[in-house]
Amino acid sequence: MDWDREIDAIGLLCPLPVLKARKALLALPPGAVLRVLASDPAAVIDMPHFCAQAGHAFLGMAEEKGATAYLIRRGAER
Repeated sequence: MDWDREIDAIGLLCPLPVLKARKALLALPPGAVLRVLASDPAAVIDMPHFCAQAGHAFLGMAEEKGATAYLIRRGAER
């Protein structure tokens, strides 16, 4: 899957990966896809939860080079 923007949150601990994702998503138009690279073990729980709470679509995750890549589609304006 293609994405519109990628942010690197490797080495950052909770809640920083989610906060960086939130800020990046606010700068994208609805429907755009953000890819977040994170190494924080809590992000596995935090990213889907954040998406559900904020109205974004959690598209999935995959292990990649010692980190996890998360794909998020920005939801509509609230």
